[in-house]
Amino acid sequence: MNIKKLLLASMLVSPLLIAMPMEAAHAQASFDLRIGQPPPPLRVIAPPPPRRGYVWAPGYWNWNGRHHVWAGGHWERERRGQRYVASEWRQDGDRYGFQRGHWER
Repeated sequence: MNIKKLLLASMLVSPLLIAMPMEAAHAQASFDLRIGQPPPPLRVIAPPPPRRGYVWAPGYWNWNGRHHVWAGGHWERERRGQRYVASEWRQDGDRYGFQRGHWER
């Protein structure tokens, strides 16, 4: 491959590589999964005592492809300047969308 073709190919691919991280950040705010079956009510579980440098991510109902299964809460290392948004199910017409827990500025 000559140098002109190599430069042209890199010029065409570069904008795509730059846009990929932005698309990934956008995907984080959208639903990861849509199903027709509503999740069971959340379990009422008292959170553990606060832990310095960590944020408690509460449990949620996960979908395993056939039915909902409980995923227990866990600690997330604190990220300064950001807040943790817990996993949640939202009704969207006759479907239910799942948004996995994530960090927001």
